[in-house]
Amino acid sequence: MSLEIDRQVAVGEQAEAELPEAADLERWMTAVLENEADPRSELTIRFVQCDESRQLNRDYRGKDSPTNVLSFPFEAPPGLELPLLGDLVICHEIVVREAREQGKSTHDHYAHLVIHGGLHLLGYDHIDDEEAERMETLERALLARFGIADPYRDTDPTPDA
Repeated sequence: MSLEIDRQVAVGEQAEAELPEAADLERWMTAVLENEADPRSELTIRFVQCDESRQLNRDYRGKDSPTNVLSFPFEAPPGLELPLLGDLVICHEIVVREAREQGKSTHDHYAHLVIHGGLHLLGYDHIDDEEAERMETLERALLARFGIADPYRDTDPTPDA
């Protein structure tokens, strides 16, 4: 499988230096996709500021506040097959704040949110306890492959995606 990520940056220059590199995004998403039967392999990951995150969260989820990650799975019209997974929109300011509050590196928190959002693009969810446990177990296993600690060990809030 050939993964194609359109990495879009809509944050200031100073913040841009703190964003994950394209190679990191590819490694994390490859891990998400490698055990899935889903043949789709193209997505956009957009890094934004709070105002854009808030607007998208309000317009698409009815929540008038910025959030860490939003997932927008691509739904092809009937009869049309495209390799598009969808879009992830990640708010840099929220990621930095949450990482600091949770005592983890920004890099590790980005890994978690990309993996979490990627699973949402594949149809995973955390609406009920059983689904949440399935998704979080997979997240823990994928993050452990990169030497990243369990993101749910001391915190319970699930990313919004």
